[in-house]
Amino acid sequence: MFAVFESGGKQHRVRQGEVVRLEKLDAEPGASVAFDKVMLVGEGTSLNVGKPYVDGGRVTAEVVGHDRTDKVRIVKFRRRKHYMRRGNHRQPFTTVRITGIEG
Repeated sequence: MFAVFESGGKQHRVRQGEVVRLEKLDAEPGASVAFDKVMLVGEGTSLNVGKPYVDGGRVTAEVVGHDRTDKVRIVKFRRRKHYMRRGNHRQPFTTVRITGIEG
């Protein structure tokens, strides 16, 4: 069984037991979270497609932990204008383990 759900403005295709990285969630490690914006649920050859969401669709998950991605360097530069800015960015994310799919 698999499902497609929306979290953090992105769509994720998951199966039960899978570990997925999502945009940062406000939940402690070990806590259970539920996602109600389920767009598609499939099992074998049958599909249940929502318009836009599946009625009664739900994906439950357990928060494994929080972390940040690798550092990305950012440089803004204008030639011959004495302008250069340097920065960097590390995007936070939450790792979750999918525990159940309903719908």
